[in-house]
Amino acid sequence: MQSESKVDPKIIEEILKFSKNVIEAPKLVAAPDEISLEVTPHDIVQQMDKTRLLHYKPITEKQHKTPLLISYALINRFHILDIQPEKSWVRNLLQQGFDVYMLDWGTPTSMDKYLDFDDYVNGYLDAYVEYIKNESSTEKISLQGYCTGATIATTYASLHPESVKNYIATAPVIDGWRDTTVISNLAKHMDVDKMVEIIGNMPPEFMYYAFSVLKPFEQGIEKYVNFFKNIENKKFVDSFLRVEKWLGDTPPIPGELFKQWIKDIYQDNLLIQNKMHVEGQLVDLKKIDMPIFTQVAVGDHLVSPECSMPLHYAVGSEDKTLRMYPTGHVGMIASSLSQKKVLPELGSWLAERS
Repeated sequence: MQSESKVDPKIIEEILKFSKNVIEAPKLVAAPDEISLEVTPHDIVQQMDKTRLLHYKPITEKQHKTPLLISYALINRFHILDIQPEKSWVRNLLQQGFDVYMLDWGTPTSMDKYLDFDDYVNGYLDAYVEYIKNESSTEKISLQGYCTGATIATTYASLHPESVKNYIATAPVIDGWRDTTVISNLAKHMDVDKMVEIIGNMPPEFMYYAFSVLKPFEQGIEKYVNFFKNIENKKFVDSFLRVEKWLGDTPPIPGELFKQWIKDIYQDNLLIQNKMHVEGQLVDLKKIDMPIFTQVAVGDHLVSPECSMPLHYAVGSEDKTLRMYPTGHVGMIASSLSQKKVLPELGSWLAERS
């Protein structure tokens, strides 16, 4: 006589609970556009075209003299660095007594399709650095770049080393040929001239597609399964919706800048070879001679560690630090690990040099 197969009651219980959570979701969860990000108080102190310079209000009596300007990435918006109070990169730095500014690149329109590296590096970034220097009565500032914003900041530090006292490169896009990510592989086989000729600015939809093919199961199915499993966990849901809101806010990238980026960084890999030119000026990484702190995430699927680490060995600085963290691209800047490990180490390093 054949033994009867039995289904574990716990499995049935989990299936019923999951189904109930899916049904109840609209009643329990707000839509992402209804979520308030509770951004740290700040003033918009300067504005150029679509870009803005944010200055965060101090929350400590004593402050380090040297101000810090953060050059955020071109993809998504700067809110991930201030996603919620307990995971805010900005708030943590303010609590450590730093004077923090943020460069918001804004939302380019079709009128901005001819903006290029020169406009971003020698135009917007340089103008804001000069403003901060004047406002703080300092000859140099500290500069941090994140992701693609770090590529722009690295270029700036090479061309304008006289204005940068300390440089922090967080997950920088530097060595395109060593980048093992899906985005890098797409970029290396892209007819970018034809794309920009037809489309103009690179639209958000292209970026959504690129992100979706990075980890298709995790990005398309697994994260929503986890969401419904944890729908009664208010802290989990709040964090999930904040990140989803951030992911859904992706501005276009100016066509000319995108074209230069794909060719010079990924296809020809000129930056790490000290062969890249910006409006006739050679970007020589050896000219980055100020103290530099390079932060790399071991599990980064947007900018692989192999793409970021070469910066540490290419610069001319004698005072250089490389730190690697067991997390991902976003985890390095907006997580418990970020608050407990990444930011304290950065703050100590920067305080000694400010």
